[in-house]
Amino acid sequence: MPLRRLRHRTGAFASGPNPFDIAIEQFESALPYLKLKAGLIEFLRHADRAVIVNFPVIMDDGSVRVFDGFRVQHDVTLGPSHGGIRYHAGLTLSEVTAFAMWNTWKAALVDVPFGGAAGGVAVNPFELSEKELERLTRRYVMDILPNIGPEEDILSPDFNTDEQIMAWVMDTVSMAKGYSVAAIATGKPEPLGGTVGWRGSIGLGLTYVTEEILARLNMPLEGATVAVQGFGRVGSHAARYLWSRGARVVAITDMGGGIYAPTGFDVEEVQRYAREHGSVAGFPRAEAIGDEDLLTMPVDILVLAALGNQIRADNAHLVQARVIVEGGPGVVTPRADRILAAEKPDVVLIPDILAASGGLVVSYFEWVQDLQSFFWSQEEIEKQLRKVMLRALDKTWATAERLDVPLRTAAYVCAIERVAQATLDRGIWP
Repeated sequence: MPLRRLRHRTGAFASGPNPFDIAIEQFESALPYLKLKAGLIEFLRHADRAVIVNFPVIMDDGSVRVFDGFRVQHDVTLGPSHGGIRYHAGLTLSEVTAFAMWNTWKAALVDVPFGGAAGGVAVNPFELSEKELERLTRRYVMDILPNIGPEEDILSPDFNTDEQIMAWVMDTVSMAKGYSVAAIATGKPEPLGGTVGWRGSIGLGLTYVTEEILARLNMPLEGATVAVQGFGRVGSHAARYLWSRGARVVAITDMGGGIYAPTGFDVEEVQRYAREHGSVAGFPRAEAIGDEDLLTMPVDILVLAALGNQIRADNAHLVQARVIVEGGPGVVTPRADRILAAEKPDVVLIPDILAASGGLVVSYFEWVQDLQSFFWSQEEIEKQLRKVMLRALDKTWATAERLDVPLRTAAYVCAIERVAQATLDRGIWP
């Protein structure tokens, strides 16, 4: 979907804790289970590099506006850093640093040889024309060009960015280098070296993990009730994949409103409606609901694929879902984590660095294909994605059982341990 047709979203987090504070607290929650020296902990807590750029853009009326851009590379121990670029007016260095750190742990957990990065521009892209958006993107890329590359830092779509943005990224770098550099960006259009299967990869990876966890809980996916918060790039695909496997999607909300039907929805029909109307709100034969209604519904599976800070200390005790699946980082706050663990020990929370890592995995597949100029089929992409996701789940599940901790803590233990050991193996130099 072209960026100009997406619903207006002004920020990635609802009111609540700062995303960087959440990232640090989640990192620190794993430390009691790891034997790491203070110096190594301090090293992993900080980003390797943070770049701030201020650049002018000529607007369509001939005026000039100056924008702030960021690129943070949190860790490159395991390989080149990789992460999205985000466009929203409230973007800060703190938020970008949090996402770069989350991307490090996500890549380490799924055994992808990437470090974590993130970046973006403080801009409301919906106030710009397509030409202004192109000029802004190209100028931002030129300003961070000394610090990015296929073997240094790879860019991908994130909040309010899409395949077209990645096409401009790839072309800008290619023009600067004098030859085609397809592997500088992932999530590109297929004619430019993009891979089949990228668009729905987060939702598909999430479905693979959720289906397997339900099997371990002796809960069949067939007939399971599902509520999905957020119906964009992650939520709509997650809903479709779960529905196609027999789950009953009974509630959906997005930025425009929400819908509920106890008998369940034909998700493809809802997708068509949302594309035509810009929201699921008003879908026929459905009851109108809000986010708080959805978050507290007695369903088997609650998929959180909207803004951050959705399940918090003030509403965690009201959650009735058996399985909570994070479709993005910071959706369940650390205080809510503790409340759920203490008051609702039967609730299984699948953390974002596991559940939502499918996009990173398929981005890695795209990067590999671009480097080799040899492309895989949809069937091969899905087969390899499932293999990687379930391998990460096996490792996380075993760690959770061994340490008697929630899946989030176990996932962080696995991820941090891998990066820490690689750091020690490489050594501190000079």
